[in-house]
Amino acid sequence: MLWKSGRRSSNIEDRRSGMGAPAKVGGIGLILMLVVAWLMGADTMQLLGIAGSNLAGTTMTVQQPTPEEQEDADFVSAIVAQTEDVWGPMFQTAGRQYQEPSLVLFSEQIESACGYASAASGPFYCPADQKVYIDLSFFQELRRLGAPGDFARAYVIGHEIAHHVQNLMGTSNKVSRLQSQVSQADSNALSVLLELQADCYAGVWAHHAQKNFNALEAGDIEEGLQAAASIGDDRLQRMSGRRVNPDAFTHGTSEQRVKWFKTGLQYGDMNRCDTFASIR
Repeated sequence: MLWKSGRRSSNIEDRRSGMGAPAKVGGIGLILMLVVAWLMGADTMQLLGIAGSNLAGTTMTVQQPTPEEQEDADFVSAIVAQTEDVWGPMFQTAGRQYQEPSLVLFSEQIESACGYASAASGPFYCPADQKVYIDLSFFQELRRLGAPGDFARAYVIGHEIAHHVQNLMGTSNKVSRLQSQVSQADSNALSVLLELQADCYAGVWAHHAQKNFNALEAGDIEEGLQAAASIGDDRLQRMSGRRVNPDAFTHGTSEQRVKWFKTGLQYGDMNRCDTFASIR
């Protein structure tokens, strides 16, 4: 995938542990130390003086990103910029304004407006703060699942950005309201339709990224389709040694995910992505 010459997004928040500028020791940590000391009967004024003299100017040791981690972060920024350059004009053509989401890079665990999440949760979109969250170690997991390559990673980012598009269009809220009124099985079915539409929207983005920026190289489409197939609910259930249970699906089968991603990729038309038509 051709991405290195493109612009970078300004909507990236790097919250990876140890990545960034050195931080002064103190603040909340120092306050907690003094509270514990006070509860144990220690002279906190004396401790404060010692802490002030010993910690002044001290900085925490920070971990610098490896070249591979830095390139992954750079890649994410470039792909997010492409999504901005596709969805912005598309919304404008439809008489809407595209509000660019932020993408948060984190390591191991994160607190979002939607609650706590760990890297094991995989990439996710939080509509409450309009941010996409991703631990870059997921790219390694994607390779383990049989979906290597730049465009496989780009598909994942495009899918999460698509959830932001759904949020802006009001689709996410409608689905949430319906889910609160139905059984768990029916709620899961609605979640599948939402996820399949996001797959289709990811295809729409890829279609226009190719049309506008000539971003795709030979083999990229196959990488994207392989990524969609690799994270189908049926395949993941089999890989975990469980019986395939359609009532527990929340994202769709491998076949469904490939079908809807291909639909968006082929036509580049959001109107082709109405996965909810069957329930109307």
